[in-house]
Amino acid sequence: MTTLYHNPRCSKSREALEILNEKGEEVNVIHYLKTPPTTDELRNLISLLKIKPIELIRTQEAEWKENFKDKNLSDDELIEAMIAFPKLIERPIVVKNSKAIIGRPPQKIIDIL
Repeated sequence: MTTLYHNPRCSKSREALEILNEKGEEVNVIHYLKTPPTTDELRNLISLLKIKPIELIRTQEAEWKENFKDKNLSDDELIEAMIAFPKLIERPIVVKNSKAIIGRPPQKIIDIL
């Protein structure tokens, strides 16, 4: 089973879902704005992605600029910011088995299928 952290309002996320469907993947779609990941789930995603928390943050979002832009935050504080403001989480994220990838551009997700 493949998991997609999805925002249906995002064209890249919709494209990723389309690719997964075209490839015949059974997809568990998580609407992360409605059901944000827990702290442990987010830590696990960051670990699977092999990135630092700041690399998962959409720094052009208003929530980031208004609340966090000029602050020197620890990794834990960055994770808490994403929990408090899930819109800050980069998307789409695809997880399959023990691998994860940020689908930007969406064609990148083919690499883990």
